Amino acid sequence: MREVHVSEVTALVRRLCMEANYHLPEDIQQSFVRGKETEQSPLGKTIFDEMIRNCRLACDQEVPICQDTGTAVIFASVGQDVHLVGGAFEDAVNEGVRQGYTDGYLRKSIVSDPLRRVNTNDNTPAVLHTRLVPGEEIEIIVAPKGGGSENMSALKMFTPAATRDQIVAYIADTVIAAGSNPCPPVIIGVGLGGTADKASELAKKALLRPVDVHSADEFYAEMERDILERVNKSGVGPQGLGGTVTALACAIEPYPTHIASLPCAISIGCHITRHAAGRI
Repeated sequence: MREVHVSEVTALVRRLCMEANYHLPEDIQQSFVRGKETEQSPLGKTIFDEMIRNCRLACDQEVPICQDTGTAVIFASVGQDVHLVGGAFEDAVNEGVRQGYTDGYLRKSIVSDPLRRVNTNDNTPAVLHTRLVPGEEIEIIVAPKGGGSENMSALKMFTPAATRDQIVAYIADTVIAAGSNPCPPVIIGVGLGGTADKASELAKKALLRPVDVHSADEFYAEMERDILERVNKSGVGPQGLGGTVTALACAIEPYPTHIASLPCAISIGCHITRHAAGRI
């Protein structure tokens, strides 16, 4: 049994909130370079140039890549041989978000109630997904999610009679219909199976997969390629201004489900699908 004081959790979350907003993952930065090479529209190529420049400036000057520094979506894997002391884990996570968004001069966008919209002034509470895993380490991933792309999320409860092609068409059509709203070129996260809430969590987690990696299951890898092809033929293009690169990647995460169910959730990540990870 390993003892960990929750102050370490707070310190890590604080750092990751700032890191995720300042430094885009290398695989996504490289996808911009490849996207510019693939894009056929002169305006689209110019937009890619600006995206690349924006990332470099944010990194060099340690300022947010985007003014919308997002909801603090956090995935925590807590080793079952860890004994947390000094307070509650969730409180420590939210304190880390509070410090990270305040000390990092990140925009605070969370309101305390969906209808009585008063800002919490520290970007808390986080949306926290916690799972217990073997071992004596804690892994935390902070994935800030902007409002524009989050608003394009979708969920459809298919019947088990739905075909592969119907599901592919639904996903592609949903992304195409989103147009410029999620700030394309986008990353498409898909959760298939489980329950409605599980599929939605899987879709959000799918956005964390490296953009140059397809599913290890060739059946789903082929679906990912088909969705990308359909979306990129739409002509929406970078920032919705026309072009041949509307999506950078598609990741499908399947999960066992009930014999009467077939949930399909879509989470669209904007071109700056931010995330940063660390361990204790």
